[in-house]
Amino acid sequence: MDWSIFHWLNSATRGNDGGQDAAEIFNSYALVVIVVAAAALWLLARPGGPLRLKLATASAALSAVVGLIANAVLSKIWYHDRPFVTHPKQTVLLIHHAHDNGFPSEHATIAFAIAFGVLVFLPRFGALLLLFAGMIALDRIFVGVHYPADIVASFLVGLGSALLVGVLGRPYLTWLVRQISRLTDPLAAAARRQITRA
Repeated sequence: MDWSIFHWLNSATRGNDGGQDAAEIFNSYALVVIVVAAAALWLLARPGGPLRLKLATASAALSAVVGLIANAVLSKIWYHDRPFVTHPKQTVLLIHHAHDNGFPSEHATIAFAIAFGVLVFLPRFGALLLLFAGMIALDRIFVGVHYPADIVASFLVGLGSALLVGVLGRPYLTWLVRQISRLTDPLAAAARRQITRA
């Protein structure tokens, strides 16, 4: 089942140079885009104002860290060869990658953790990021480096991490954001005044 779904999706770009180029380019930049989008929320927050935007950024960042820790644990428990290792002749491999454990996908875990982390505090924007995270995850199949099972595991890790950080850990997250804001708000306020004067 896992191989069948992978083969169906991965073969979609076979013989399609434009599709392959798009998959490669998306793979190179998409994760950076979602990280920058989440980080930008902090910069958009008004100094001394409501904490919601900052909480979304902090939740995304810490969820990604927790997700990567969970990935490290899971990778010790279960080893899953990558598709291009198990089926080298049948896999459309579009990028160079090490022959290491593919379970779970770090790219997908980071993307889903960020999206769910933001979703807890900003449902509409978080939903957009979740859609984008899904595209990142699917692209890892298109470029030939992950099975669907790796992606499903990453989805669950990302969700669990965000629930742990943004829901169960909300009081601690709020305290942390308030402390960091004491350092960043004066700098942000000064920067805004300079921009206004210019």
